[in-house]
Amino acid sequence: MTAPAPDSPPVDRPTLNLDLDAAEANLSKVSAADIVAWSFETFGDRALLTTSFGVQAAVMLHLVTQVRTHVPVVFIDTGFHFQETYRFADELTKRLKLNLHVYSPPVSPSWFVARHGPMWESNNPDDLNRYDELRKVEPMQRALAEHDPLAVFAGLRKQQTNHRANLRHVEFQDGRYKVSPILRWTTKDVHQYLKAHDLPYHPLHDQGYASVGDWHSTRPITAGEDERAGRFNGLKQECGLHLPTSAAEDASRVSADL
Repeated sequence: MTAPAPDSPPVDRPTLNLDLDAAEANLSKVSAADIVAWSFETFGDRALLTTSFGVQAAVMLHLVTQVRTHVPVVFIDTGFHFQETYRFADELTKRLKLNLHVYSPPVSPSWFVARHGPMWESNNPDDLNRYDELRKVEPMQRALAEHDPLAVFAGLRKQQTNHRANLRHVEFQDGRYKVSPILRWTTKDVHQYLKAHDLPYHPLHDQGYASVGDWHSTRPITAGEDERAGRFNGLKQECGLHLPTSAAEDASRVSADL
């Protein structure tokens, strides 16, 4: 999709002004599938789904596309994913007939390393956040600008991080709504859904990976470790895509110990 010319008039994006607390009171009592259905009733075709093709990605991809087959699915290709992730993406795209849109950073992986070095090896969270900003957040912001959705589905779960534990099923972040249908689900719930619908985990799941990101900063976890401990050596929990970007809301980074 071609972006509007710089001198084009601004797009008139309607706002719904949802009462988030009232929405939460209702959505906290219904199923994930009902939340997805409510979302399409509320936002119509102005909703899209993001995916990392991570360990449990098949859950959200299946759950949402069962309700709206051709919903846009956005994947950020950092250029540093595992080969298994790319093959998993191809498998799920074909099986679920995904309407997949892939966005990449403007700088290739090799050129990025030539400019910045292996930023992921830093023990400074600021360097890790900067890496995420350049390789993940920038292309995601570009994708959102082009599709201009009112709402974005995300497979966030309270069990995953400190920040996510405090989320509601629908939040308003950076000018649009974020809907998390499986927010209340446990790891057991995820497993039962995958089994019930004969859906696969990411191939690296069987090698001890509980969460899969870029190859250089993801490792298997050991018994007793948090499922996000295998990312960036446990120095940060969030990749930046699910944190507010406005200065006024930046305190969430502190509360999440990032």
